[in-house]
Amino acid sequence: MNLFFEESGDFKAGVVLSHAGDSYQVELPGGKRVKVRARDVLLQYTNQTPAHLLEDAHAIADDVDLDFLWEVAGQDEFGFADLGKEYFGHDPLPHEAAGLLFRLHSAPMYFYKRGKGRYKAAPPDALKAALVSIERKKQQAIIQEQYVETLKARRLPEAMQSLAIPLLFKPDKNSIEYKALSAACTELQTTPQRLMLDVGGIVSPLDLHLSKFLFEYFPKGAGFPSIPIPESSANLPVADVSAFSVDDVTTTEIDDAFSVKRLEDGMVRIGIHIAAPGLAIQPDDAIDHIARHRLSTVYMPGDKITMLPDELVERYTLGAGQTRPALSLYTTLNPADWSAIDVQTKIELVHIASNLHHNVMDALVTEEALSNNTGDFPHKEEITLLWQWANVLAQGRMAKRESFGLRPEQTNRVDFNFYVENGLVKIERRNRGAPLDKIVAELMIYANCAWGKLMHEHGVPGIYRSQGRSGGGGWVARMMVRMGTHAAPHQGLGVDQYAWSTSPLRRYTDLVNQWQIMACVRHGVTAPLSAPFRHKDADLFAIISSFEAAYGAYADFQTRMERYWCLRWLAQENIRQADAVVLREDVLRLTDIPLIIRLPGMQPLARGAQVRLDLLHWDEVDLTIEARLLEIKSTDPASLDLPEEDEEDDGTTTPLASDLSSEIISDVVSEPAPDASTGGSAV
Repeated sequence: MNLFFEESGDFKAGVVLSHAGDSYQVELPGGKRVKVRARDVLLQYTNQTPAHLLEDAHAIADDVDLDFLWEVAGQDEFGFADLGKEYFGHDPLPHEAAGLLFRLHSAPMYFYKRGKGRYKAAPPDALKAALVSIERKKQQAIIQEQYVETLKARRLPEAMQSLAIPLLFKPDKNSIEYKALSAACTELQTTPQRLMLDVGGIVSPLDLHLSKFLFEYFPKGAGFPSIPIPESSANLPVADVSAFSVDDVTTTEIDDAFSVKRLEDGMVRIGIHIAAPGLAIQPDDAIDHIARHRLSTVYMPGDKITMLPDELVERYTLGAGQTRPALSLYTTLNPADWSAIDVQTKIELVHIASNLHHNVMDALVTEEALSNNTGDFPHKEEITLLWQWANVLAQGRMAKRESFGLRPEQTNRVDFNFYVENGLVKIERRNRGAPLDKIVAELMIYANCAWGKLMHEHGVPGIYRSQGRSGGGGWVARMMVRMGTHAAPHQGLGVDQYAWSTSPLRRYTDLVNQWQIMACVRHGVTAPLSAPFRHKDADLFAIISSFEAAYGAYADFQTRMERYWCLRWLAQENIRQADAVVLREDVLRLTDIPLIIRLPGMQPLARGAQVRLDLLHWDEVDLTIEARLLEIKSTDPASLDLPEEDEEDDGTTTPLASDLSSEIISDVVSEPAPDASTGGSAV
């Protein structure tokens, strides 16, 4: 006797070797022996071998007309053998019954399984919908294959032209466009990014990196909606000073300016004037919603995405020849020892006499010229006095910093400025400790400390940055820079409190602090009741959390863009060999540009050792670079422009991610470890 039975969803046939109770010992055509339960048996027969039965059954199944079979079946549940009588017109032979079962089982759209050997015909509407779906899938498969062939021919299908960015960064993996792109990449042995560049979906690697960032953080575009720009409602007095600013030549958001006035009693009054968009922008208004969503200006070489609309920036930036609203910090000083006699904060209009630029002034304003009173440059007397006070401020910070147990700050740091025009990049070095740079840095730190103290003394919360060896964890964890709403020492800077307040045109935390400071100036002891944000305000904590997340993301993007332009510079200048300095272990940085390279397996060298590298290959898509060590030029740690271990942003310059102490970089006190996405490379 032979059996036709179901096992694990499959149909099999075999010869019965033995039968005991409700189970059979069966030998399959291949010789394998299995145990079959009686409830799984569908047919018993004797007139064919199992192999012949299966062969004839498959032939029958191939000939069965599904549509006719569905019509014959009706809408009631049935057994396959019963349907065989209707379909064949006679009691089905074993191979006919088995063939009919094969066909029923292979057409789940036509017949729903209800048990072993039992089925029910699909309702007409359900069958029609299923058939339409199948036909649609067939057509989609044809279209998908056409897309694949078009992509393989290095052309972008017309239907995919508007989908290039979503397909790369947030694809619908069930779409035929994504499946076609994936299949084409597999056949061509490439990546979606490179294929999209090849077919023109993405114009260039630069467009690739920028599009990825915009798609994630500015999905509706980086432009601003059309909204009215409010005027300052305050009736402000005009200050009796003429101020000037010092910035990079590309700066448009000029937040800060300075004034110097000699008083009749021989004292010197120095003013630090900060742009005051907080007079026009009010918490929870339309522009505030925009600024709070963006949280910061996004910087990249050759371009930026501003936090505030251009019209508002133009109205409040401290441009030369303009009289602008400003939050002014005046300090009256005794020039004999530069001790502070009086400190005042005012909300007023300030005339801006000129905007000085580093690219012109740095060569003129040198330490030698200031010390010997030589040279000729604009605002010479004011700059000389500011320089003298800045040195006193720096000495005071260093003394406090050392009292915290930290080393003195480095003074030989080098910044790198990127200038991009018509696809060409120029990378220039600028000494961070140059006189003008030091003046701006020290006075911004001073203002951020003074206004942080003002808020603290008035009982008004602000957004502070602190750094100190308190709490648990390792040394690095304890020295992390943290943001909070209460004043606390910043040991890295050597100050008792530090609240970002000097860049309200480009940083939301500074705008928030400006509102709080203005409340202190206007309302005095009642400021805690009048300030936009109160102690333990959940909204203030939410701002801090959102700002830190956005600032970190913007930093990563800026780092990638600077790395891209460093690689472009190598190609542009046809650089094949370059000098580098060891940062630590196998991590190096080129001397002429801020490009980080990792050389796994490199022999251990001291931090600061100088080497010569052979640059083998770099990739502007992956932002990787391959190099090998050619020569060790010096193993002695030199006094070079290496990253300081505990520097904090002073809020003075347009941030550059290449500067590991700049405003947009992590405040971790240990040197950040480069990786493939933020400055590292693979060999």
